[in-house]
Amino acid sequence: MDPGALHELRVVEAELNERWPETKIEPSLDRIRALTDLLAEPQSNYPVVQIAGTNGKSSTTRIIDALLTGLELRTGRYTSPHLQLATERIGVDGAPISPAGYVEAYRDVAPYVSIVDSQSDVRMSKFEVLTGMAYAAFADAPVDAGVVEVGLGGSWDATNVADAKIAVICPVALDHAEYLGTDIAGIAREKAGIIKPESVVVMASQPVEAQQEIMNRIAEVDATVAREGQEFGVLERTVAVGGQLLKLQGLGGVYDEIFLPLHGEHQARNAALALAAVEAFFGAGADRQLDVDRIRSGFASVIVPGRLERVRAAPTVLVDAAHNPHGTRALADALSSEFSFRKLVAVVGVLGDKDARGILAELEPVVEELVLTRNSSPRSLDPDELAGIALDIFGQDRIMVEPRLDNAVEQAIQLAEETDDPGESVSGGGVVITGSVVTAGEARALFGKEPA
Repeated sequence: MDPGALHELRVVEAELNERWPETKIEPSLDRIRALTDLLAEPQSNYPVVQIAGTNGKSSTTRIIDALLTGLELRTGRYTSPHLQLATERIGVDGAPISPAGYVEAYRDVAPYVSIVDSQSDVRMSKFEVLTGMAYAAFADAPVDAGVVEVGLGGSWDATNVADAKIAVICPVALDHAEYLGTDIAGIAREKAGIIKPESVVVMASQPVEAQQEIMNRIAEVDATVAREGQEFGVLERTVAVGGQLLKLQGLGGVYDEIFLPLHGEHQARNAALALAAVEAFFGAGADRQLDVDRIRSGFASVIVPGRLERVRAAPTVLVDAAHNPHGTRALADALSSEFSFRKLVAVVGVLGDKDARGILAELEPVVEELVLTRNSSPRSLDPDELAGIALDIFGQDRIMVEPRLDNAVEQAIQLAEETDDPGESVSGGGVVITGSVVTAGEARALFGKEPA
């Protein structure tokens, strides 16, 4: 990457970081609406597929993006948070915007952001500005479709200023309790706020109380719904080298021989959800199926960094951005069902506002040893405090503490290669690095992975 453009990117990020971060919220769409009004409603220039839920949003967003690209549409993709570089958040044509493009997008909207700031008691947050940048960049491209991941919640998330044609609701679970509370029904009600009148809702399987709230919203605005397990779903799933082979029931019929280069049953279900969303986007149904070969090609091209991503072999090192118990359960299930490690060691760094106990409890059945660390975020939980939480779950003999992530990874690799039998081969050991999006991103960088 051009050093000059990277420098300008850092300058812009420093300016944006003077604003409220994503961890500080004043629930309102007034500021983002004021900005998009000044920008001549860029989010209205293309149809939008909006993705909400607790887990699987980024993966589903990226799969939808890949499928639409495979069907020869020009796409704009907006995801959050980023793993390594802010440019990952805004994508056009299936790839992150360039650092120069990111800077240009910011400079284009900055004068209008200043106007909104001057007219409000609360300045625009960083996420609100980024959302305005993304919508404007998509209009400038121009794109044929915007694929937009909700940042937090739904109703009052800045992305919800768009009038989405397709609303995708991924599985709802507990996360961000300090903002969304601990009531699943209330969380689902908030996330269902992305459902607009006469839109099509594509809904993953949900807890009963969550499904009821979502269905109430669908009835209230006269939307149409397609439900996992009824109108669409996974018919067959076989583990394959580098991913899995799927047979999916779509809205327009059965799509077979689908290779998905992602691991885990949860990713197969995300794939079915994404396929149904793309079918709904094109109006496919019982009498019309999408081009199967192009769908296969789109799935095969999917890249989801930091989701059970292999970054090294011998021993295998995997990186996963699971950061709540629900996501960690999916990770643990995939590790036990799709990998046969002789010994698996986990490197875990968790943010202080997350359910560290729940995350560790989900890992315990599949992990032999644990190396506890921290990432660079000021919100990162102190590893000694994390060790105190882990003690009654793993026991003293299975825990190590390494405050630096690079040292923790090195230690985990050594542990994975160790064997109690001098005559036993040391092959078959594995390491998984998880606990936070920040931890996953920094681990990718350690292994020389480029932002994607």
